[in-house]
Amino acid sequence: MHLLADENVPLPVVTALRTEGHEIAWIGNEDPGLDDRAVLPRAHDEERLLITFDKGFGTLIFQNEGPCPAGILLFRLPPLSKDELIRFMVEAITSRSDWNGHFAVIERDRIRMRPLPEA
Repeated sequence: MHLLADENVPLPVVTALRTEGHEIAWIGNEDPGLDDRAVLPRAHDEERLLITFDKGFGTLIFQNEGPCPAGILLFRLPPLSKDELIRFMVEAITSRSDWNGHFAVIERDRIRMRPLPEA
């Protein structure tokens, strides 16, 4: 999978996803502080799934304030240990292959998926 991790995704999660064979870019390393309105075009242009903890991306997308990336994976989790977080996120991301075209809210006990608006 081609992924773009927002800067709020911890580096150990990014590293674990790379170890699993995913091609992942990380805003935290490449362009920290990049505005959300600039993250969306990058994810769109590079045809990447955006991984984030930031609910603001949903607002931007559904109010048509930015181009849609391949998909958005919004994690809404309770506090977890570093190892639990890594394990959960890697397992959740690799558990499905139908992320493209969806805004997914991933919680501890469920995944809700909504189609992204058409361009």
